[in-house]
Amino acid sequence: MTDMVRKQIYIHRRHADWLSRLAEVSGVSEAEIVRQAIEHEIIGASSSAVRSSLQAWEAIVAFANNRRELPAEGKPYQWRREDVA
Repeated sequence: MTDMVRKQIYIHRRHADWLSRLAEVSGVSEAEIVRQAIEHEIIGASSSAVRSSLQAWEAIVAFANNRRELPAEGKPYQWRREDVA
């Protein structure tokens, strides 16, 4: 048996109407619609975070590859702290 917790929430009347219609059309309970919405929100958020991380990593790799193709100047850059400020 699934470990479930009972929750009582307040929603706007229009949301209650939408929830009722959606449950009727889908042939599932209103509670199941709410559970599916929560699952969708959680999975959607995590997959977009993964997508963002992957895009960031690809940008880093592309930057590194571009830097690798630059010609070497033969001597390291010397900097002074006062030049940065």
